[in-house]
Amino acid sequence: MRKVLVALVTAGSLLGAASGASATTTTTTFTVSANVLKTCSVSAGNLAFGNYTPGGGALTSTSTVSVLCTNGTAFTAALNAGSTLGGTVAQRLMAESGGSGTLQYNLYTTAAHSTVWGDGTGSSVTESGTGAGMATADSQSLTVFGQLPDNATNQAAPVTGATTAYSDTITVTVTY
Repeated sequence: MRKVLVALVTAGSLLGAASGASATTTTTTFTVSANVLKTCSVSAGNLAFGNYTPGGGALTSTSTVSVLCTNGTAFTAALNAGSTLGGTVAQRLMAESGGSGTLQYNLYTTAAHSTVWGDGTGSSVTESGTGAGMATADSQSLTVFGQLPDNATNQAAPVTGATTAYSDTITVTVTY
């Protein structure tokens, strides 16, 4: 009986080894891919000159244009002539709310107010940069330097009331 028991245990071990040895595997691979498309977004803060006193000197102010572009994406930022009838990139105008008066002003690339930031036509230039990514911390900040000159035209502008003001709307176009 002992021989039969040893024979059964040995046979069972051989069957277990045979079934483990007969298991085989096979493998394959597959590729995971994606394309990163270039994209940009832009935002800008308002530029307020405040109260202008004719004969009191020119007013200056700044605004910031923030551009977010995918990493490595080159861009240019252009500013149009504004929404006031008669305004150009070379001489922008603010219109009197509810009236017919205008105030001259312009937007520049530096605090020296020597280079007009425009759409790239005439003597105006655009600003450029390269995106660092789309996270908020990767934003490229471009400073817009505004100047309202204290010239004869502006000194002749009609006074605004408590509920009226002069204003213009600038469109920022980012090309990438």
